[in-house]
Amino acid sequence: MSALPGRLSRRCLALGLSVLLAGCSALPSFLGGGPERPKPAELAANPALIGVRQAWSAKVGEVGFPLVVQVNDRQFTLASGDGTVASFDADTGSELWRGSAGGPISAGVGSDGRRAAVVTRENELVAFQDGKVAWRQTLQGQSHTPPLVAGGRVFVLGADRSVSAHDGATGRRLWFVQRPGEPLVLRQAGVLLAVGDTLVVGQGGRLAGLDPLTGAVRWEATVATSRGTNEVERLVDLVAPYSRVGDTVCVRAFQAAVGCVDAGRGETLWSRRAQGTVGVGGDERHVFGTEADGRLLAWRRADGELGWSTDQFKWRVLTAPLSIGRSVAFGDADGFVHLVSREDGSLVNRLSTDGSAIAAAPVLAGNTLVVVTRNGGIYGFVPN
Repeated sequence: MSALPGRLSRRCLALGLSVLLAGCSALPSFLGGGPERPKPAELAANPALIGVRQAWSAKVGEVGFPLVVQVNDRQFTLASGDGTVASFDADTGSELWRGSAGGPISAGVGSDGRRAAVVTRENELVAFQDGKVAWRQTLQGQSHTPPLVAGGRVFVLGADRSVSAHDGATGRRLWFVQRPGEPLVLRQAGVLLAVGDTLVVGQGGRLAGLDPLTGAVRWEATVATSRGTNEVERLVDLVAPYSRVGDTVCVRAFQAAVGCVDAGRGETLWSRRAQGTVGVGGDERHVFGTEADGRLLAWRRADGELGWSTDQFKWRVLTAPLSIGRSVAFGDADGFVHLVSREDGSLVNRLSTDGSAIAAAPVLAGNTLVVVTRNGGIYGFVPN
């Protein structure tokens, strides 16, 4: 990677995370943004206690933005930084369609299985139908969160915590809600989903339930509150991915907390201090999260009490985890995908990719575990 531009301020260098501040981008320390990270933990021998095989591989361009892979049944859609947007069959790895947004991407992809949408660095919302651009719409500002395509509309969460709704067929803006801004915002995907007839949005340290027809606020539930003496310490934005079981949505507040909210009633169920920078996964019993130092934790979904933790992956720069069957899957900066027992965090298998960092939380499409690397490698793993 090239050296840091000379125009970056000392303040930006000190952040050491993917953060946007006053127009300058800070980089993680292990990518050249500060002191070298501590030495990663040595990997134990692979016990291969469960049988998993690589079924197929595919390729897109390099991924240098906060990618979230969109799954619709056995189909998944993703994008690369150069503007490529592609959809694949998860069973075979075959490409269903491929298109271009016409420029570098800052957020993507959202899809309902028919229509897909991304946001470019030029702040354009671009919608695709069968791989062809259906429409473009200029946004008022940046976005790092994949658009939500649902109910014939496309919803956008801005980096400044604004929310807008667009007609799915034409891109015409239907409404726009601006929340009070903060001087510091994350260059990471935030939380945006539909629960029943409510649009659920992460805004600062809160989940907000909005009316999808008007943008009116129905409820707000606090997961974390700002504290500390400077802007960095007060940053508590909710980050993707999230874990949803029924009406319960569990989320990570950046470097502050993990908590669960009842999105049907708009009530916070619990919140616990935590130091992670990426979102969470979960199942009916637990919420799983990787901390900034590489520890993997499992909180009880019912009450937030700690179920178990493991530090065997410390400083390996982990993605958010995915609960899959009896295991929890997550990637690291060296291109490995680790599978651990969801009961106690013990290692059950390790999978290899192309050696570049895993770019996004693994996803499950049908019966296939899909993993994407920074170099644009796409890998499909299935049980033996």
